[in-house]
Amino acid sequence: MHQDFVFVDEVVPGIRWDAKYATWDNFTGKPVDGYLVNRIVGTRALCAALDEAREKAESLGFGLLLWDGYRPQRAVDCFLRWSTQPEDGRTKSRHYPNIDRSEMFEKGYVAAKSGHSRGSTVDVTLYYLATGELAPMGGGHDLMDPVSHHGATGITPVEARNRENLCAVMEACGFNRYDREWWHYTLNDEPHPDTYFDFPIA
Repeated sequence: MHQDFVFVDEVVPGIRWDAKYATWDNFTGKPVDGYLVNRIVGTRALCAALDEAREKAESLGFGLLLWDGYRPQRAVDCFLRWSTQPEDGRTKSRHYPNIDRSEMFEKGYVAAKSGHSRGSTVDVTLYYLATGELAPMGGGHDLMDPVSHHGATGITPVEARNRENLCAVMEACGFNRYDREWWHYTLNDEPHPDTYFDFPIA
């Protein structure tokens, strides 16, 4: 692993994670190239900002759960190959119900060069500290649909408020949101803005 990268759970106390691309629970329907263990990796700068965000979320009664952090370039290449394969329907209804898999890139839900590969982007959600249950957000991770956009219509007031809480926490701690995905945030002052890493998560 690059010397500026660490396992987030070793640096940010109390953070929860479920590295979706290391599991079968993602839009490709199987573990993705480069994810050899269910852990989240990121830069030290990312971890410092996440620790601050964790404290701010706690003051509102929430914890942070991470779905993805650093993403090897080989994983992005895997997504590209997957998008050209025939549709089998296994994950379509849950992750991309209203588009073809080939449209994910042109519609901005998946990128051929991902900010995740620079090590300072996370996919994150909130959970209730009191119960451990995920806060309702109006759609899950990698739902590639307009309902996932910030400011989307068709979600409940509670879901909208939870999205606003997450956004307020993350932006106050130095992150920029991505308008098409309520869960996707990138550190403003990322340490490797022009480097796309490819070491595996192992």
